[in-house]
Amino acid sequence: MEENKRTCLYPEHVSLKALISPFGGFDMPIQYRGIVEEHNAVRNACGIFDVSHMGEVSITGTDAERYVNHIFSNDVTDAPVGKCFYGMMLNPRGGVVDDLLVYKRGDESFFLVINASNIDKDVAWIESNASGFDVKVENLSDFYGEIAIQGPKAEEVVEDVLGIHVSDLAFYTFKEVTYMDKPAIISRTGYTGEDGFELYAPHDVTVATWRRLIESGKAEPCGLGCRDTLRFEVGLPLYGDELADDITPVEAGLTMFVKLDKPEFIGKEAVAAQKAGGPARKLVGLELLDRAIPRHGYEVLAADTDEVVGVVTTGYHAISVDKSIAMALVNTPYAALGTPLRVRIRRKTFPAVVVKKKFYNKNYKK
Repeated sequence: MEENKRTCLYPEHVSLKALISPFGGFDMPIQYRGIVEEHNAVRNACGIFDVSHMGEVSITGTDAERYVNHIFSNDVTDAPVGKCFYGMMLNPRGGVVDDLLVYKRGDESFFLVINASNIDKDVAWIESNASGFDVKVENLSDFYGEIAIQGPKAEEVVEDVLGIHVSDLAFYTFKEVTYMDKPAIISRTGYTGEDGFELYAPHDVTVATWRRLIESGKAEPCGLGCRDTLRFEVGLPLYGDELADDITPVEAGLTMFVKLDKPEFIGKEAVAAQKAGGPARKLVGLELLDRAIPRHGYEVLAADTDEVVGVVTTGYHAISVDKSIAMALVNTPYAALGTPLRVRIRRKTFPAVVVKKKFYNKNYKK
């Protein structure tokens, strides 16, 4: 059996006595003090995450913009340098190969941030579709470490503790800086529903930065446990749960990130056809009328029969709203707001109702 990888910050997590568990092919910290404490630190102050397991891919060359538009659902045409985009790479059937961020570094240079569990698959897919384009594809995943600094005090922490000026960064922008005498990238995107930043840097800089943040006492170390509770509360998808090779952006409610007015991109025809005809299933929010906790894979049933009409993709007793809630893929006739349903939890069923997927309001910088 192949051993899990470890990020450059793994020894730091061990020294902080983090609970370590496999995730995306890596041994990653799930929690330090506790998921509730870390979740609340991000909502109320500042938390830091090791996200060095994420993959980074560089696409350069005279056809870089045209090629990125060919494999990416969003539209990067004539974007300014320093702009970030969220979107998806789609297969010809419209399913999601991966969801990712694209950073425009120059007219012929783009930086892609992909999910850890998909690095090998994504790089192979990107390379296999590059025929006929004048581009160079480089997998930089082993070069970069990444720290996410998240929360309402994130800007203050980055500026005061790290000495990086970031108040000029708008939401979904980035800049390249010299930090600790080495080139680095800092962006303002986030995956928690709070203001936040991501610092991409060589491994030695990443380790030194993490130590500086911890020693400052102004940033709580946070594991992937609360990263999941935070993103879920604000309706952000996780690949493998709300998105997959057999789940389309139409089903997931993410067509705003699919620009069908682009001349062409992989998966365009399938998505356009499904959007025009309507999907057979949709991703919805559920609120349980009980404190029982729904989990990924649990069946969703009609309110008055035992017909299985969907499946839970993510579920928790949400920390910020104190409710048992879930996201679920359900058959379209059962997807309207207010529709009564039931969730099977072990041998019992519990009443639920369809609600909006955003259970908690985002607090990004405007």
